[in-house]
Amino acid sequence: MKNIFKLLLASFLLTVIFACDNDADRDWTTPEASFKLYDTTLGSNILYETMKDNPFILNWDKTGSSNYDVVFSATEDFANKIKLGTSNTNNYITTIGAINTALLQAGFSPYSPTKVYIRIESGAEISNSISLDLTTYPIAGPIVTAPTAGSSLVLNSADQSAIATTITWNDYSSYGVNVKYLVEVAKTGTTSFVSIGEVTIPNPNPDNITRSLKVTNKDLNTAVVNTGATINQANDIDIRITATTTSTGGSIVLQSAVVTFKVTPYQVDYPDFFLVGGATAAGWTPGAAPKLYKKDNISEIYTYLQPDNFRFLGQADWNPLNYSIDDPRTNASNRYFKTTSSNVEFGDAENMKFTGVAGIYKIVIDADFSKKSITVTPTESVWDIPKLYLVGSIQGWQANVAEEFNSIGNGKFQMIRELPDGAQFKFLGQQDWTGKEWGNIHKNNEGNSGFLGINDDNSNITFDGGGSFYTITVDLKMGTYTIVKI
Repeated sequence: MKNIFKLLLASFLLTVIFACDNDADRDWTTPEASFKLYDTTLGSNILYETMKDNPFILNWDKTGSSNYDVVFSATEDFANKIKLGTSNTNNYITTIGAINTALLQAGFSPYSPTKVYIRIESGAEISNSISLDLTTYPIAGPIVTAPTAGSSLVLNSADQSAIATTITWNDYSSYGVNVKYLVEVAKTGTTSFVSIGEVTIPNPNPDNITRSLKVTNKDLNTAVVNTGATINQANDIDIRITATTTSTGGSIVLQSAVVTFKVTPYQVDYPDFFLVGGATAAGWTPGAAPKLYKKDNISEIYTYLQPDNFRFLGQADWNPLNYSIDDPRTNASNRYFKTTSSNVEFGDAENMKFTGVAGIYKIVIDADFSKKSITVTPTESVWDIPKLYLVGSIQGWQANVAEEFNSIGNGKFQMIRELPDGAQFKFLGQQDWTGKEWGNIHKNNEGNSGFLGINDDNSNITFDGGGSFYTITVDLKMGTYTIVKI
């Protein structure tokens, strides 16, 4: 009998021990589910912008008059739960777009697969939880943090390579794909935005990534001037940042709100260019090199070229500045141009080489910092004509009575005559208007010495002076004319 009692006692103690052990393992902070939330099936666990209006439906089996909170969490224990919505029936209907927005607001990163736990709560009662592996898409653009609205910036022409400002912005903490940021400015009141630069943040994001773009005085000044801003004056400038991401669902482009600040740009002092070389009428003599006509960033000339080497000088001397084609074989001091012409290539000893047929060509240099290009275009103009004539307001515009110049050879013509103030004239290759004619390049408003424009690319030469005799020299080969008082 005693043995039976001992066995019963031992059995009871073991039961108590195991029961206590099970209670110790139980998570008493998470209540047991008292009703069932049914699993849901999405068309895709990857959410796309094109799905934003598609329905998202949850169903559960608890009925009765009650309010149900739909909550989600990034962890299974719902330690940091977020309410998605409320229902007074046993189902909840929302959209993919609303789910996507709620997840982003909770700190989920776009394009990054994340497990999401969902359950239903009704007072002290809860449902079981279901889990979904969801990938969100971005819906908000960047936020510009610098420059701040109303701030002012005066650009420094004395040090164009110095950093004028650092543009910064906030965005999602990370992306699951590469994101490209385009930084642009426009004059306030216009919509013509000009690019300052681009920044690409790779995936995975580097540690402690800073979303920013350092901008030099030169680059910001160029962009601001190109918006139509006034030189040496504080202009209201809008800045915006556009984020572009691409995934299997397509590309999403999101823009920041515009921030307006003030920028005072400076007048860019673009370089002068003198043409020299075996391909030119001046040869390799710097003192004889024709200077191109310059207006802002554009320099141009109609001049003679033959197959040979050439380059540009920054002055009528070899030092200190000279320029050649932008080619890996050149040194840093000579690299400047990108050629867009098939008749110009890299030449000898860091020169450019003209490879076309000998004749008069229009050379255009765009010295804008973003272009730095040279184009060489053939024309129908000639330089080796036997006669040249002066026509204009001096004796009337009748070509048949135009005055003949003296030919002094090699495309050069001269005439000595009295010029009244304000006289207007042109040069003809014949005593009629059906052939060749030369005047000022359209952009040139100075008449006493200048650069020849031909046929449709010229205007009348207006003489500023008078009351005396002048020597008029026309050099068709160089592309220039001079008027010198005797």
